[in-house]
Amino acid sequence: MSQPPIQFSEDQAEAWDRVAEMLLRAGIDLANGTLLPEASGTPEVLALVGKAGSGKTMLLAGLTKALAEAGMDVISGDYEGKKRKDRRTLAVLAPTNKAASVLRSHGVPATTIHRILYTPVYDPEYEKIAEWLAGNGDRPTVEGLTDLALDRARNFYDSMKSIPGALAAAGLRGSDFILGWKRREEPLDVGFIDEASMLDERQFNDLKEIFPTLVIFGDPAQLAPVGQSGEMVFDMLPAGSRLTLSRIHRQEKDSPILDLAHALGDESLEFGTFEEMVVDAARRDDRVIWAERVDAELMARSPVLVWRNQTRIRLIQAFRAAYGAPADALLPGEPLICDGIELPLKHRKKRIDLEARGLIKGAQVIYLGPGNKPGFSRLHVVGAEDPRVSAASIIKIELPDEEEPFIPYAARMGAAFLHGAAVTIHKAQGSQWEDVQVFAPDLFVAARMNKTEAGIALWKRLAYVAITRAEKRLHWVVRNRLARPQSALTIDDLPKGAAPLSLVPTEEL
Repeated sequence: MSQPPIQFSEDQAEAWDRVAEMLLRAGIDLANGTLLPEASGTPEVLALVGKAGSGKTMLLAGLTKALAEAGMDVISGDYEGKKRKDRRTLAVLAPTNKAASVLRSHGVPATTIHRILYTPVYDPEYEKIAEWLAGNGDRPTVEGLTDLALDRARNFYDSMKSIPGALAAAGLRGSDFILGWKRREEPLDVGFIDEASMLDERQFNDLKEIFPTLVIFGDPAQLAPVGQSGEMVFDMLPAGSRLTLSRIHRQEKDSPILDLAHALGDESLEFGTFEEMVVDAARRDDRVIWAERVDAELMARSPVLVWRNQTRIRLIQAFRAAYGAPADALLPGEPLICDGIELPLKHRKKRIDLEARGLIKGAQVIYLGPGNKPGFSRLHVVGAEDPRVSAASIIKIELPDEEEPFIPYAARMGAAFLHGAAVTIHKAQGSQWEDVQVFAPDLFVAARMNKTEAGIALWKRLAYVAITRAEKRLHWVVRNRLARPQSALTIDDLPKGAAPLSLVPTEEL
């Protein structure tokens, strides 16, 4: 039996060995940490599935580290080193930018599925830095970059494993070092795919074309992609290609939040009984809070999670009214969610600039104020290394019973944003926050409607996904009310960064 480098539970150790056997057939000896002559066997897919707390992320991280130590090149999607004749490759992927960033926070060099289909072409001068950071070259001397800038790049890469992020830390923009993009021509060897419950069948088939050896990690209790009738791609695999992980019970780390999430697996559980369990958990542990009202102050930094779109819009309007926000402008401190980049194809380099600074679809952003030019906004990108930017923005605020949103600020092109005080549970999948408010009246409606998904009550799937978004505290909101904030909206709690960098298409200058 191969021995993993860290202590696993019994079923995790079994999963490790199943993956090791699969890799050995592909010419990768995980037990001895060596690469064998490349095998030309039948393509294989193995699914490792388990609910929250079963250790999927720990297992994925451990396998990634072991493969890198065995000599596999880990392809991050933002840079690929010079090809060697005997090179063997591994890529760790997630369906969304948000899900990939969660893995990166655990030290796993993950990227998105879309990004692996297209590879960047680097400027040769800055490619020297990328090769050095990736461990394939000596520390370079680059005109215009000081030793201090290179040290910043090194420190960033050592913690986040992102080449563009490291080069941005050195003071470069995406369009400085990336000349363009090209479609991937050659397949890779091994793919690890996280959040596989979010994959649709087309994406799954594309991945099987790229990776002859594929391991997918998923949570069977999450929400399936829209249009797939509740079926996950790993449900389509034969039983012998799926391995189920159980929850790891460690007394010192018992979580009432995970207890509630796993209780939803009881087929006989009714909504009222579940709420009684929430009440009991709130009495015993301050990590679960029975809330009579939505907390507007929490909404400013972590969105309240809802099922229905109409609830989301009404809560956003209630939030803005509670803070006295004007109808035709945003207040500094209002939260936004990036809804994508609205740029024509010819501005591909400008898109790179925006994405390199963290303005990717699903990114959480705090509005700081208007920029110096019409249509510009000063923004704080939550979680970014250098969070303050000034970007050409298209900000949309949806209104109840109105088809068209109100747009207080609009450049002709740039980054598009929706208000972020509330989001749907579907959109929150793959994200996490320290404090999460779950709007229970919406789940009650889903329970009363007796909706099901893949034979499971929809309210249970929604509740499970919403509850497991909470890292530290779960607020179960039971009334359709909003508690007025005790203080004005502010940006004083945000880390102070350098002066905002302007990110705009040429036509906006």
